[in-house]
Amino acid sequence: MSTFRAAAIQMRSGHDINKNMADLEKLVDDAVAQGALYIQTPEMTGCIHWDRASVLANMRDEADDLVFQTASALARKHKIYLHIGSTAIRQSADKVANRGVIFGPDGDNIATYDKIHMFDVDLDNGESWRESATYQPGEVSQVVELPFANVGMAICYDIRFPQLFRAQALAGANLITAPAAFTRQTGQAHWHILQRARAIENGAFLISAAQGGVHDDGRETFGHSIIVSPWGEILAEAAHDEPAVIVADIDIQQSAACRAKVPNLKNAREFSVNKVSI
Repeated sequence: MSTFRAAAIQMRSGHDINKNMADLEKLVDDAVAQGALYIQTPEMTGCIHWDRASVLANMRDEADDLVFQTASALARKHKIYLHIGSTAIRQSADKVANRGVIFGPDGDNIATYDKIHMFDVDLDNGESWRESATYQPGEVSQVVELPFANVGMAICYDIRFPQLFRAQALAGANLITAPAAFTRQTGQAHWHILQRARAIENGAFLISAAQGGVHDDGRETFGHSIIVSPWGEILAEAAHDEPAVIVADIDIQQSAACRAKVPNLKNAREFSVNKVSI
């Protein structure tokens, strides 16, 4: 199979995981009705909550997590590949993992990925974020061989670290991902540029489902879920911050064609950096 239909689901997850899962089911049903075989959801699909104590108090292990249970059932029901961009999973008494997961058509967990790069930043609009205070960073990148594509898993802030996606491309990934909950400020400035750049420089399709709008805890996310071709063309976009489903038909052979046209992966060379002081 070289051609398949992919979907990205845009959400506005809040505090209530049961409502979020009801919203997820409706959006997945919509994507399936449009013929999608691979469906991706945003970062923090299960719950978005600013308060660290509340996050820790409400987290569960994978076996007891409602997002994992719901997603597994939906994948099995529709015979699809359902990529949960991420949800918070308990790691210890004081840490959780920001964990992405792909479920197969039989409902089995095919692969998980824990977000490697922590969003520890101070923005000039007064927003301050310290993901490392709550989340345990991952240490292993994942490339997952699905029947129709080799999928590189990443999450949100990872998009600013091109070496991650280059390593995935060299390991065979021809579809890379960065499901996100981008802040409105950073999204307005950088979202499209970063998504297209990662696709172009790796000759890979890129799919990034996003959170959008004003959430229960007051944060604002940018939305604009996007699917980009290996040549940098935007194949589909939710050009707003409302819940939505976008779809695109992916001919994965276009990745090899773009890499043959501009073989930068093959042309890369080792080098050293010399710093000159005056």
